[in-house]
Amino acid sequence: MTQKIHPTAIVSAKAQLGVNVEVGPFCVIGDEVKIGEGTILKSHVVIEGDTQIGKNNVIFPFASIGLEPQDLKFKGEKSKVIIGDNNKIREHVTIHLGTQDGAMVTKIGSNCLLMVGVHIAHDCLVGDHVILANNATLAGHVQVGDYVVIGGLSAIHQFARIGAGAMIGGMSGVEHDVIPNGLVMGERASLAGLNLVGMKRRNIARDDIHALRNFFKQLFSEKNSGFSTRVEDLAKSFSSPVVQEVAAFVKSESTRSFCQPKDGVISGND
Repeated sequence: MTQKIHPTAIVSAKAQLGVNVEVGPFCVIGDEVKIGEGTILKSHVVIEGDTQIGKNNVIFPFASIGLEPQDLKFKGEKSKVIIGDNNKIREHVTIHLGTQDGAMVTKIGSNCLLMVGVHIAHDCLVGDHVILANNATLAGHVQVGDYVVIGGLSAIHQFARIGAGAMIGGMSGVEHDVIPNGLVMGERASLAGLNLVGMKRRNIARDDIHALRNFFKQLFSEKNSGFSTRVEDLAKSFSSPVVQEVAAFVKSESTRSFCQPKDGVISGND
């Protein structure tokens, strides 16, 4: 079997389709599109632009991938969308091209679930094993680490970074960077604890979870210096890799400040 293309689909002769690709009714595939083997387009899917999609993805009806970004500065520059393997992209998901003001690419990793109505704007970089629930929205230039869960109807501000393993509660508005394994929620989201459930599901060692909880209890017990300085100084007392991951995240370059607790209390979601 090579490809299975429905007769109502419009597939450019220049598009590159791998073996066992299925293209359902009324799909439209543009000139520069590359689709890896075993990927299935259910129906009414539109894929345009310089878009590369990996193996064994399933893309559901009315998804739109690789079209122009919703950015008035975009002038047709040669940018890309790159999507990995084994993703499920549900109905009405939109994923837009990058821009010259960003990385010139919008990138989705592998093994992700993008639920109904998810929007991933220009120049977003999304890791592996990420879940975006219904109608979650990433503004431009957002970075999302591996194993992040973003709840339904949540919105992430442009240029914000979501650290690996973090969880964003449903209906949250996230304006600031979220540290790895953080749990944030709220209309203007604040740090509500640690994503302990997610850490346990990923089989992170008990000692590392315990170390991270102690790290945060100490981090927010006193505020006699700036957040970044407190993190750096306190991390020197911990050898745990999950603590060091937080320290490295805080020290890396960003245009946003960090989500912090409203009341200084870190509890976790256990």
